[in-house]
Amino acid sequence: MPEDLGHAKNTLEWLLRLNPDADHALMVAAYAHDIERARPDRYQRHMFANYDDFKRAHAREGSLRLSELLRNYPLSQAFINECARLVEHHEHGGDARSDVLKDADSLSYFDHNLAFYYEREGYQSTLKRARWGYQRLSSRAQARFHTLAPEDPVLQLLLREAC
Repeated sequence: MPEDLGHAKNTLEWLLRLNPDADHALMVAAYAHDIERARPDRYQRHMFANYDDFKRAHAREGSLRLSELLRNYPLSQAFINECARLVEHHEHGGDARSDVLKDADSLSYFDHNLAFYYEREGYQSTLKRARWGYQRLSSRAQARFHTLAPEDPVLQLLLREAC
């Protein structure tokens, strides 16, 4: 998708805003968290019973692909495992490290992807996705969400209605 590379970069930027001391495993995971989307047969939400199942499968496959890729480099298995673990949990969190990655990913969706999603999916689908994304934000990230100010009035309205 046209937004994917920008989203990877923007997620890393958000991670570093939320956690300036992030280690290399978190930074790699932030940049590569959506690596599953790089495949021609990438998962699509209509392939799953619900959105959460879609997101879990996306994260699990991304984790496997990142592990496979990182094994081509002289990295410790512990580092590879941690990068993969973070990617596998980036959609739903569960611990402090994967939670901060989830927040960075969610904030990047609102900061970078929202306009692309709206253009492709329309208002109602974007609002549904935005509400899902807002609900997964921590209270700290929700405070950051409220600082976002897109120029487009329709996107401003979407952000207001999302929370």
